[in-house]
Amino acid sequence: MEKQISLGMMRINNLSIEELENLINEALNQNITLFDHANIYGNNKCEELFGEVLKRNKDLRKRMIIQSKCGICNGYYDSSKEHIIDETLKSIKRLNCDYLDILLIHRPDALIDYKEVNEAFNYLYENGYVKEFGVSNMNPYQMELFKKYVKQPIKYNQVQFSIVHSNMVQEGLFVNMNEKEALPTSQGILEYCYLNDIKVQAWSSLMASWSEGTFIDNPNYPKLNDKLEEIANKYKVNKNTIAIAWILRLPQNIIPIIGTTSINRIKEISQAININLTRKEWYELFLSVGHILP
Repeated sequence: MEKQISLGMMRINNLSIEELENLINEALNQNITLFDHANIYGNNKCEELFGEVLKRNKDLRKRMIIQSKCGICNGYYDSSKEHIIDETLKSIKRLNCDYLDILLIHRPDALIDYKEVNEAFNYLYENGYVKEFGVSNMNPYQMELFKKYVKQPIKYNQVQFSIVHSNMVQEGLFVNMNEKEALPTSQGILEYCYLNDIKVQAWSSLMASWSEGTFIDNPNYPKLNDKLEEIANKYKVNKNTIAIAWILRLPQNIIPIIGTTSINRIKEISQAININLTRKEWYELFLSVGHILP
């Protein structure tokens, strides 16, 4: 299956329309066609700005896969039928895109009624507003409930994942062992999605954590950055590119989401698709963070 990178739209609200137009065109030139939105990004401004670009360049829509998310409100979550339908239609209007290629439920909701979600998804699909559906930050049991009660297939799960935040891989290596690494923090998300043909999308693919920011050139991760630089020099790219290539090397064909607003960064990172790290390189990067092998 072809490797894919997505461009995240969470940070575009401070760009001018011209700057965003250039950013989108460069992404498309680099074969990055999946654009990741959410109704809450920039308090709706991110979708509005993107929609202005589409209004000025109507031919761009057919070259794009546009994804948005709903369900996060101010201080609570809402996955009711009314909210899903209303917010999806608002996103489509802001984006000037007629329909969404993909809609994700943004977060697990303790008050979710899967039958209501089913009604909302069916309405959106049958009326041509959404082509495909998915979830974000959900475990296998939550996805199983979608499978039981929701007619539309769940085809995507967007979760936090990077070299540093790689619990999904770590716990899979420590099956039935006593070490703390065996704790099921992800509950087998990676294996479940692979088994059920659900594409994993990786948010914060270059982040260590919200508090630390990116791990690239971060003094808290000297061994990782030394190894990234060593491998980057071999492939004649930069460290960001290798960090994304590390994700793309996994056989599950995870889609890393990059949140950059830099055209140069897009050009650099897009090269990751053509880099196939050796097994030794992949594990060296994994271990350089402080992970261990059993």
